[in-house]
This record gives sequence, structure tokens and C-alpha cells, in this order.
Amino acid sequence: MYKSKNDADDDSVGSIFCLVPRLECVSTLFSWAVLFRIVAVRCYVGQQRLHKAIQAFGPEKVQVEWKPFQIDPGTDLAGETVDAYCRRRWGGAGWTNHLKSEGRKDGANFGNWKWWPATAKAHQLVQYCAQKDICSTDRVNALLFQAEYEQGENISLVDTLVKVGEQAGATDLDELRTYLRHDQGKSQVDQEIASGRRRYGISGVPFFVVSGPDSSQRPYGFSGAQSSDTFVDVFQELAEKN
Repeated sequence: MYKSKNDADDDSVGSIFCLVPRLECVSTLFSWAVLFRIVAVRCYVGQQRLHKAIQAFGPEKVQVEWKPFQIDPGTDLAGETVDAYCRRRWGGAGWTNHLKSEGRKDGANFGNWKWWPATAKAHQLVQYCAQKDICSTDRVNALLFQAEYEQGENISLVDTLVKVGEQAGATDLDELRTYLRHDQGKSQVDQEIASGRRRYGISGVPFFVVSGPDSSQRPYGFSGAQSSDTFVDVFQELAEKN
């Protein structure tokens, strides 16, 4: 049975559970996988493990859509250094050492992680790219993770996000800059976050909802940065039931 987390920043992996029948409508919205996320350290590890599982299971069989979530909307809007943020929240950054060590095994190298970002505008960038059919939410999210954890960028900042948007394929950079500066996507992001809390009881991330192509099947939910084998097992179980 899944136990909701008060905060996604603990070290627990989480558990698997089968969602109640009233949530079967999820499978009519997304072909296989849905991930509610914040641009956060465990979500970076979770994405790497998910990608490994998809490669093992068959990339042509899985579609991924990322959705917004925020744990700490009180983060300084300009972002905070990792050390300063961790001291403020937990008294120090020592807890990150084990997570980074584990993440490196799955390709999350944490080569240059300097900033703990405010994520509201980053979520709007993901939304912008999806609405304009620039690239998938999975692609732009991977670029955000690379900028944040490998390149030492502060993805709280509009200029940084515009660069990421350009890497994703955005061409009208003036439009994108205006969109982000004026928070033109904020209301929709806020609505999606509220929907995630209401429909799934999400209080921590990464949180995954995986549904098969058969809309009569109950989707599966994951909390935490699960192993790649766990994803593959669930994909296979859903495929066998189809």
C-alpha cells in the first residue's frame, strides 16, 4: 500500500500500488506513462532509470509525458545555492552524497550542481514547448536536468530558460522570453499541480502513473526514484494483460 510522503526530499524509495478504479480515466489520456515532477534531484535520477527501462522494454511501446509539481514554492525566485538551501531546509547538504553516488550508477553524474532552483518558470517552459509542438515534455525536461545538474546553470532565470528553449528547438526566442517574464503559463501550471494533488493525492515527487493501452486496465502508481527493473516489470505486466 502506498504511503504518501510529506516531503519528497527524504531518502525513501517509495512503494508500488494499484490506483483505485475511479482513476482508470488516466489511461484514456496517456498511452503508457505519466510522470508528475518537479525539477528536483530525485526526479533527475528517476528520469535516468525510466529511460533505461524504456530502452530495455522497447522505446516504440512507451510514451512519456511530464507534468508539473512543486514541493517548496517558497524557494527564492532567483534560486538559491545548493549549500545555502540545504542549510536552510535540513541543516546541511550531507544527505545528497548518497543520492549522487547512486545516481551516477544510472547516468545521473551531477557533474556541476550549484543551484537549487525556483521551478515555476521552468514548468512554464515545458508547457510552452509542448503547446507549440517544439519537442516532447521528456526532451525539454532532460535538457533542464542537464543544465541544472551537469552544466551548473540556474534554471530559475529567464535567460537560462530561453537558452534551454533554443536547444529544445524554439525559434521565436523573443516570444518565449515574453511568455516566461510575464508568467503567461502560470495559471495552467497551477491548475495542473492542483489536479495532481487532487486526483492522486501527490505530496512528493518523483511520482509516476503508468497505464496500458487498454483503458479497462487499472493504472499503476509509483512514488520515489524506482529501479529500472521495477518499471520494466510493470510495463511487462500491463502488456501481458492487454
